[in-house]
Amino acid sequence: MLTNQTTTSASSNKSLLLGIPFANINRHRALDIVTKTLDQRSSSNLFFINAHCLNTAYSNSEYKKALQKASIVLPDGSGVSYACKILGGHLIENLNGTDLFPYLCTLFSKKNKSIYLLGAKPGTVDQLEALIKLQFPALKVAGTQHGYFPPSETNKIIDQINHSGADVLLVALGVPKQEIWISQHQHKLSTTLNIAVGGLFDFYAKNVSRAPFWMRKLGIEWVWRLIQEPKRMWKRYILGNPLFIWRVWQAKKILNSPQHSHNSLSYAYEKLISLIRSKLLRNYWQLRNKLPLKMKRIIDILLSAFGLIVLFPLCLLIMTAIKIESSGPIFFKQTRAGFRGNPFLLWKFRSMHQDAEKQRIDLESSNEMQDGVTFKVKNDPRVTNVGRLIRKLSLDEIPQLWNVLKGEMSLVGPRPALYSEIEKYSLLQRQRLDTIPGLTSDWVIAGRSKISFKRQAELDIDYVHRQSLWRDIKLIFQTIPSLISGQGAY
Repeated sequence: MLTNQTTTSASSNKSLLLGIPFANINRHRALDIVTKTLDQRSSSNLFFINAHCLNTAYSNSEYKKALQKASIVLPDGSGVSYACKILGGHLIENLNGTDLFPYLCTLFSKKNKSIYLLGAKPGTVDQLEALIKLQFPALKVAGTQHGYFPPSETNKIIDQINHSGADVLLVALGVPKQEIWISQHQHKLSTTLNIAVGGLFDFYAKNVSRAPFWMRKLGIEWVWRLIQEPKRMWKRYILGNPLFIWRVWQAKKILNSPQHSHNSLSYAYEKLISLIRSKLLRNYWQLRNKLPLKMKRIIDILLSAFGLIVLFPLCLLIMTAIKIESSGPIFFKQTRAGFRGNPFLLWKFRSMHQDAEKQRIDLESSNEMQDGVTFKVKNDPRVTNVGRLIRKLSLDEIPQLWNVLKGEMSLVGPRPALYSEIEKYSLLQRQRLDTIPGLTSDWVIAGRSKISFKRQAELDIDYVHRQSLWRDIKLIFQTIPSLISGQGAY
């Protein structure tokens, strides 16, 4: 029978969609749950559901049972979000495995947990292992095995997994085979956590490219998959998506029918309590996520406006000095990557000669930053005398208060990067883009150019995960002595 309701429990954050329970939570809560799971001795399964998964579960009872028994089921895809809206619910966050993978790898590294990779075509799993070793050197890959093995070798492979000492098993055998395989053999596995990851191995091995960010943002990543593999994917999306939506609407009709609504007083009471809890939970998460951001924005507006007014006389002096020393514009503007990589124009007082960008090519060999990402030369010949002074005191960045006032930047956050630098980022380092860039940050206080980009990125990622209003205020005050000393500024 089709289960036709979406309910949310305030205590467990569980929602029910077409008979399948899933955790309606944000990424931070999901990582907390995984952390607690890793500390347990018992075995747990982590699965993901999207529209295709729910269509498959509707006709495959064994797969449906595997999903219902799983310790953790996370929502993946715009189809789940749309279905929740139809049924009067609300999806807190889309938690697909591909985006979650770098966070999980970071977590496994910190917890000193090893992983075993099972699935995909021969060679693909080896490419992923090499990528993990490069980007997460502290994470141990206990073993690998491609997914093209006969059923007769299953027990042998399970023995290999157990003997490897792996704590986490990642299985990429495709839906529904991977979930059924894990569910059937869970009692034989000594791993603490088993995760069904679908096409994740192929994505990271670059056998299949991911949709551009704007398509993912709009919830139409499936269109990209369809364009790439029309022969394999047309049934899943062209036929499957409308079928899924039809089933959700049918569920809503049954849910709202008089016979269903008045079947019993107890059901009506449970439904009322469920709706109240759903709204309370939704409002709680909205307040928890939006209130600090609103307060941060208010502080940004007030302090940036105040700074522009108070520092205006100083700005006039700097502008005059720049104009007297060298010809050219007073301001320097450059396209930088903002929140989620969105471009914006960053403003500074010009501190270099006009042909500075052309001269950089000749200076590449003098780059003092050995990280291969950023570019810094202590005695840069391109910098003017005025520029050297305002850089030392970070006065060249005063115009960025205008960027803060406009909302393109914040007072506190990772420094805005060049797109040429982002191309060299690892998957983990791209998390720097998960918050609005800022004027100051932990690594600005820690020594700016004196610390490596790798360490800068680590501090920025830590800020992304643990940012708070109190931390912002503390960093703003800590920045003042750092600016006066000029440590690491050139």
